[in-house]
Amino acid sequence: MSELEFGLDTFGDVTVDERGDRKPHAQVIRDVVEEAELAERVGVDAFGIGEHHRDDFAVSAPEVVLAAIAGRTEKITLGTAVTVLSSDDPVRVFERFATLDAVSRGRAEMTLGRGSFTESFPLFGFDLADYEALFSEKLDLMARLLEEGPVTWEGTIRAALRDQQVYPKTESGRIPAWVGVGGSPESVVRAASHDLPMVLAIIGGDPARFAPFADLYRKAREQMGAPPLPIAVHAPGFVAETDDEAVETIFPHAKSIMDRIGRERGWPPLTRARFESDVLHGAQHIGSPETVARKIARTVSALGIQRFDLKYSSGTLPHSEMMRSIELYGTVVAPRVRELLASEPVAV
Repeated sequence: MSELEFGLDTFGDVTVDERGDRKPHAQVIRDVVEEAELAERVGVDAFGIGEHHRDDFAVSAPEVVLAAIAGRTEKITLGTAVTVLSSDDPVRVFERFATLDAVSRGRAEMTLGRGSFTESFPLFGFDLADYEALFSEKLDLMARLLEEGPVTWEGTIRAALRDQQVYPKTESGRIPAWVGVGGSPESVVRAASHDLPMVLAIIGGDPARFAPFADLYRKAREQMGAPPLPIAVHAPGFVAETDDEAVETIFPHAKSIMDRIGRERGWPPLTRARFESDVLHGAQHIGSPETVARKIARTVSALGIQRFDLKYSSGTLPHSEMMRSIELYGTVVAPRVRELLASEPVAV
């Protein structure tokens, strides 16, 4: 990638309507399709949908939603954020994405990861004790499937394959695939060794702290004698007309989801002070278009990345607020980031 690309990610968070009432899953999914349509209209390069299997997220089958979006868009890249490969079958994942690639005329991509939730493991009959082996072996198999030739593979977690062809084949000969990494050196090197570009999921802390992982990925590729591959960042954010409006609008909705997850995982409730600290110094790319653009430019410069994906949904944040954020991101933020990065020196 020669030019920085801009993406948007959503988990299909279950939102509230104008009266504050919870929306049904079906309406949330239809809203996501509408959000993707707007993302294309305002010039966003890529749209990703996460996979979850719990009540507070509406999308458990991202490829189906992406296929619906494909029928209503023409140019935007359609992918996942992420596909939970550990609890899925790589062959079926490949088949679904190859089908999506056909109906979207070559716009499909996948981001493969472990996911930050574990509900899919008991749901599909997997043992959490096999957490590491499941992802490692299935990623190895997926890397071979992506070559679209006969596959011979043997592991410990599924049936072996012997000169097996998998269909449909894609017109381009390969589906773009990324590996989502949360911040372990082993995961970084694994992505590099499988010839897959990397997405750094930065959901807490100063994004600049992740620079060593980006450097490790580039160094690993170099030491393998392999060509460089792009690196992307996935980080949360929200754009409003002013900084104060952005924080005031999103905080109660972000708190709703963080407190719910926190009760499950033993975290303390999200305080306003902690949230504002993360907006100022951490992973949250929240504020006016100028503030968000400057923070994105800083993240891009610090990590040397080729794509920035803003996770624009946040808990019960209403659809109308997300639509306005998407519009500002595409029409104001992205062009301003490019201006900042083109300036000498970069004023971030």
